[in-house]
Amino acid sequence: MGKKLKYGRTFLIGLAFLSISSFWQVYDNIIPLMLKNTFGLGETVTGMVMALDNVLAIFLLPVFGSISDKVDTKLGKRTPFIITGTALAVVFLLLLPVADQALNLPLFVGALFGVLISMGIYRSPAVALMPDLTPNRLRSRANAVINLLGAVGGVYSLIMIKLLVGKGDRPDYEPLFISVAAVMIVAVVVLVLTIREKKIAAQVAAEEAADVPEESSGGKEREEKKKTVLAPEVKRSMIFMLASIFLWFTAYNAVTTAFSRYTIVVWKLEGSGFADCLMVATVAAIISYIPIGQISGRFGRKKTIMGGVLLMAACYLAAIFVREYTPVINVAFALIGVAWAAINVNSYPMIVAMSEGADIGKFTGTYYTFSMAAQIMTPILSGYFLEHISYQTLFPYAMIFSLLAFLTMTQVRHGDVKPVKKASLLENFDVED
Repeated sequence: MGKKLKYGRTFLIGLAFLSISSFWQVYDNIIPLMLKNTFGLGETVTGMVMALDNVLAIFLLPVFGSISDKVDTKLGKRTPFIITGTALAVVFLLLLPVADQALNLPLFVGALFGVLISMGIYRSPAVALMPDLTPNRLRSRANAVINLLGAVGGVYSLIMIKLLVGKGDRPDYEPLFISVAAVMIVAVVVLVLTIREKKIAAQVAAEEAADVPEESSGGKEREEKKKTVLAPEVKRSMIFMLASIFLWFTAYNAVTTAFSRYTIVVWKLEGSGFADCLMVATVAAIISYIPIGQISGRFGRKKTIMGGVLLMAACYLAAIFVREYTPVINVAFALIGVAWAAINVNSYPMIVAMSEGADIGKFTGTYYTFSMAAQIMTPILSGYFLEHISYQTLFPYAMIFSLLAFLTMTQVRHGDVKPVKKASLLENFDVED
């Protein structure tokens, strides 16, 4: 009963994640331009504002995730949060270009704070919806579908940036924000109309209960195993692994949050020209998941990650010497996309492998704590360098932190379990099993 993943249903569940990814793509690339070009904020202050979403996420995601666990409505546990969060987010989102055109900084800051709170309301419930409505044994394949839909949402926003953002320091961003609001509304409306959360959750619970007898013999052993702690040598590897995660997120996020401004100041691009590079990187990452899965299976996770980190550092080194935009730069960004995919495909599974026998949930939270901490710190620190030294510091900054991540990875001695062969090609897209 229910032995195969229902791909159509999983696709519909993933529409919530598509809407979230669409928003963050615009947030990371357009909000910094508004802060700098419209309101004249310095790079350091801009970096602090861009770190605000991660600061709020540390508090909001566990809070609303926990609240939604306890809620029981006719629509289910997660759907009410998805509807409410999306509705509020769309309202505040559409106020941002209005404030930008009116040069109204208080309205802009209020709307920005409102949209970030709104996204926090439904981000965790939206992510939790998939495991709620998918039997445990099928969640790997389902997560692959969710991640693919997230990538589609990001590419959609990049295409809209390319098509709808005009040239000049202060283009009219309203058409872009309307297009993103529209896809958020459509995605969530289709989700609500087609997914009966409470009914499906009951069906999945019944399926899980039917599977219990097959697994009950090992339940006590697993429970006892879970209570053990990490061995000292494994704990050392875990510390260096978490340090590596912090360092490569510090490098990568500095580039993603400052890139739209960098292309204008250094490469003299206008309007949405920067979107081409980011789109190339995103598409390259998606395409590379399957071969990276094969490479990881042959050479191991650690070597694949270290290769990705070195490749990313080499691309940042090459970018230092680029003084104006040329189509060749897209090759470097395609390689950055491949490198980032190599890192992401393998890093979280290494954390899970090391934490096996302890509290996996605890170390999953720790993984996100370190990645978010980097994304809070790096826009501020890199922004300070951009403002007080030069924009030319961006890629050296990213290269240095990438090399530091490589050094810390050399000290990781555990968690390098070669992945088993996937049951289907789609499972190679699963980066957060």
